Parts: sequence; C-alpha cells; structure tokens
Amino acid sequence: MKLYFDGLFEELLPGIRAIVTELGIELESDHALEENEGIKVVVGRASDGLEVGYMPGERTACIRYERKHQFYRGLGLVVQHARKGESLMRVEKQQFDTIGPMFDLSRNGVLTVDAFKTMLNRMALMGLNTVMLYMEDTYAIEGEPYFGYMRGRYSAAELKEIDDYADMFGIEAFPSIQTLAHLEEFLKWEPVKGYKDTKGALLVGDERVDQLVERMIHSASAPFRSRKIHIGMDEAEELGRGKYLDRYGYADRIDIMTGHLNKALGVTRRLGLKSMMWSDMFLKLAVGNGGTESDYYNTDTKIPEEMASRIPKDVDMVYWDYVHMEPEHYASVIANHRPLGCNLVFAGAVWIFNTFGVNYGMSLNASDVALQACKREGIREAYATMWGDDGNEGNPFAALLGLQLYAEHAYSEEKPDWSVVAERAKFCTGIEADAYLLMKDLDEVPGSEPDNRKQSNPSKFLLYQDVLLGLFDFQIDGLPLNAHYAALEEKLQNARVESASLDWIFDVPQKLSGVLKHKSELGLRLKRAYDNGDMATLRHAATEAIPAIAAAVNELRIAHRTQWMKMFKPFGWEVLDIRYGGVINRLDTAAVRLLAYASGELDRIEELEQERLPFSTVNRFNGKGIGWSSHYYRMASPNVFFHVMNPF
Repeated sequence: MKLYFDGLFEELLPGIRAIVTELGIELESDHALEENEGIKVVVGRASDGLEVGYMPGERTACIRYERKHQFYRGLGLVVQHARKGESLMRVEKQQFDTIGPMFDLSRNGVLTVDAFKTMLNRMALMGLNTVMLYMEDTYAIEGEPYFGYMRGRYSAAELKEIDDYADMFGIEAFPSIQTLAHLEEFLKWEPVKGYKDTKGALLVGDERVDQLVERMIHSASAPFRSRKIHIGMDEAEELGRGKYLDRYGYADRIDIMTGHLNKALGVTRRLGLKSMMWSDMFLKLAVGNGGTESDYYNTDTKIPEEMASRIPKDVDMVYWDYVHMEPEHYASVIANHRPLGCNLVFAGAVWIFNTFGVNYGMSLNASDVALQACKREGIREAYATMWGDDGNEGNPFAALLGLQLYAEHAYSEEKPDWSVVAERAKFCTGIEADAYLLMKDLDEVPGSEPDNRKQSNPSKFLLYQDVLLGLFDFQIDGLPLNAHYAALEEKLQNARVESASLDWIFDVPQKLSGVLKHKSELGLRLKRAYDNGDMATLRHAATEAIPAIAAAVNELRIAHRTQWMKMFKPFGWEVLDIRYGGVINRLDTAAVRLLAYASGELDRIEELEQERLPFSTVNRFNGKGIGWSSHYYRMASPNVFFHVMNPF
C-alpha cells in the first residue's frame, strides 16, 4: 500500500518511518497518485479528539488530530479500512486523558530496548499515550553499585533511548519506583544493611536513607522528558517494625508514612516533578486493625478527617484493583478515596503474573467493568498493570489483546463492542483475538471457576510440582487435565500463523501444553499404581513415560529461553533455568526410585506412602478453583529452600 501525505507536520515523520515497514506501507510523492496508485492522506489539526475518514473510490483519506499520539491511531484506522476497501468516517473523543500499560521491570524480566520499541509500535497503532516503567532497583544510581547489581538495571542512556522512541509517537514514558518498601532485592546485600528497617522497607528517619531517596528520585526521573513520577509506597505493612522499632521505639504507622511521604515530596517538588503513589496503605491504616488487602477493598472503609488532613494534596493517589467484576464495588471504593482530597488515578491489570498464560477471563471482564466505572466517576487517567511476580514466566506480548481493550475503552463512551476490539487487535498486533484467548486455557481448566475468577494457576504448579510428592494431586483428582492440555496443544498449533511477526508468543504455551498433557495426572497415576501394587505401570512410568516427559520439559526450556532472550535482558533467566533443571532432575530421581522399587531393590517408596492432602483452602471443593500458589518453592517442595533467621 502506498500513501502520500498532504499537509503532514514534520513532528510526525519519525514515527511514520518507524512503523511503515510493519504496516506494509510505502511513502510516495504526489506523482504516484497520477499513476492510479496509492492513497492521498490529508493531515490537519482538530480542536477536540480525532477525526478520520477514508473514501475507497476516491483514494483519499483524512486524519485530523488534537494530540500527537492520536495521529498514529488514525493512521492505523485508515490502513485497516483501506486494506478491506471499506469506507470510514469516525470522530473519536478520548475518554481518558492518559491511558496505557505499566510494565513490571523488577521481577527478573527487564525488557530490552529493542523489545520496548516493538511494544511501543503496537501501542502507537492502538492510540495509547503513556507507559509506566516499574523499576524497584533496575535503574542505575551513581554511587550505589549494589542497586540493581546483576539484575539487568537500565543505564540512563537506555532509559533516554526508550523515552525518545516513545515521544516520537506522542507517548509519555515515566518511571515508577519504590521509595519506602518493596526493596528486598536491593536491601538483601550486606554492604547496604544500613539502609534497612525490615527485609523490604527502608529505615525511615535515617539521614542516609533520606539522601538515598533523593538520589533515587533524581536518577529515575532524569532520563525522561516527563515531569511525572510514581513514588510507590504500597504494601508497607512491615513499616517501623524492624530496626526502626529498636532505634526509635513504637510509632504509629500513619505518622511514619506521612513523615516519609512529605520528605519524598519535598524532593519531587524541588525537581519540578508531579508525584503519584499507590493508595492502599492509607485505606488499610484507616481500618485500624493492621491493614490487609481485604481492608483496602472494604466498601465500608472511611478515611478519618484527621488522617485526610495530614495527607498532602499534590500527590495523585493510584487506586489499584485487578479482580472485581461488580460496578458498585468500584463506585464504592472510589468514593472511599474521595476524602483524601487528592486526584485519583486507576490501575487495573492484564493478568500475566504467576502464570505461563494470561488470565483473560478475569482480566477482560474486570477491566470492562472497572473502566466503565472510571468513566462514570470522572477518573481521567488509567493504567493496565502487568506484574511479573515470582520469576516472570509470563509474556507481556501475550497481553496485547488486553491492552487493545484499554485502548478501545479510551475512545468509546460506552463499553466497546467486542468485534471492534478483536478486529483492532488483529490489525495492531497481527494476531487473532481468538488465538490470544487460548492463553487463558493454560489455567482455565476443568474444575476452575467461570472465567477463572479465583485465579487458579495450574500452568505453573502442575509443571513445577514433584511427581512423587504430588502436592496438588488431591485438588486435581478426577479432572481430565491430560486431555485438556492435549486438546489445547492442538488448538495452539492450529492457531499459529508463521508469517505473523508475533507468532513466536505461542511457542512456550504450545510446548508447555505438550508437557502437561502427560505430566498433569502422572502423580495420581503413580500413587494409584503404588497403592495397588501395579508394578508394570510403575516400571513403564520409570522407563518410558518419565523420560519422555523430561525430554519434553527440556524442549520447553529451550523454547522459553529463546523467548526470554527475544524480550528480556539475560539477567533473571538463570532462575528459570534452575527451575527447569529442578523439574528434570526430580523426574530422573523419580524414575530411578520407581525402577528400584519395581525391581525389588527398594521395599517401599516413602513419598508414595503418604496421604495426599489439599494444598490449601483454595481448592475446587470449596468453590475456589483448583488451586493457587504464589511461590515456586512451595510448588516444588514442602521442605526448606531457605531459612532466614532474622528477616530484618
């Protein structure tokens, strides 16, 4: 397809050149139109929103935009409709001033600059206009060599390159850091123990900590054009309970929080930065019983006037909610925030955390409800978080369908029609919506709740659980999981389009399904055979089934390594290499022990003598799905992986 732009503004050319190859576009001079080739695109300014039109017979299009990022959405719409020979006349007013993803760059997976650029290309076509970089310790601070040490931290030059590329599309990139808690990966180093209150929280009130926070804020913000920064401060329940308590004695956590917040804001004000922070600690502390996540979502929570009066008003509060599907819930919790007197921002999620897949059943439904509620309540800024908890087995590129939903909400007063979301996702990413949705079936298996609303993550625990110990076997007993994964493997294979540039995102799900179609129920089969004295089955498992599964796990490992190196810096992959090695080695040990027992060398297998118990109260027998675990080491073994004598 050839396009000639009339009235093009110089600021748009770099972005056009960055995405024309992906779109299959050639830029032509006006002469091409005389030869009955190409489309003339008239570009101009609009006073309010985006106006796009295309007339196939006349081979003309127009894009009028108010804000720079809207032009690239308009360009995508023109190309999308021109390819189909469809006329187009659309006026869109942006319902959120700011909307885009938050990428977790702190839990092993640090996107390379090139991968970030690929993501930004897709975001530009969608019409998203911001990206938050969540970096706990993965940015460089001069004079702090242990900050992000061996963790793939970004240099200032790398962050500037990401920012430059984002700005080319009118996308605002900005840092999200932690200035209080969630700093375990930095504070674990012995040479920096002077900064530590507890294992993850800074020692508030210490002059060296105040200086560190100032350097954090300066180092994280300096590479970016944006004057916006997220200073974190969430989930700091341990605050003041470690060295702080020894040094200063007991203090109310609201006093510690507000005192530290005011110091951090003093820095951001001096640097001319606009701050935001997670809101959960204030709502948790308002309940007054220690502060839990359920307190945060308690619709009856009331912010005391005395607390509200002490909270600075020039910091935006970010209300995060990833799971609820009731409109009245969002309305109530938003109302709970109002007494704080701060501008309110919303953060939802595309669930790629603690799974190999994407929990689209929960993500799409919860996001639909949340974004509609935000529109009604006048919230003008929204983010789609993509956390990488516990090793980051997930894939942010597999979450692009979720980002497309956020984009379409941003340009629609009502809930966007799913057919529009699906069609736009296919154009912007090259992948069919139905293919993305297969990712949910890695976890939405027989026995799960509808839309996997209880967040079961069998794609992870069925891979990592030991076949002799069978920690989750009680919870999956009687479910046809082998058959489920065999069918999913075939569906994934059939959904692939080799020519699509993002087709690689299906490699790991497909190979994981190939492992789980044999491994899911193996522990149950071994336990039954052992209890029944079925030596033939045990011998076959040892000599045939287990070696075949181990070979499939290694193929999965290789595919996952390829995927990792395509997206992320190499730091952090060693964790998954070790996990895969653990699975393979434990399979080998299982085969050796089974064969020894079947041959009479062992008189019993103690692991298979044990009764199988529920892993936790999160199971299908009480309507909570087939199980959930947040930690690999708990999936792999009930025994001690590490023991910390003094967590502070």
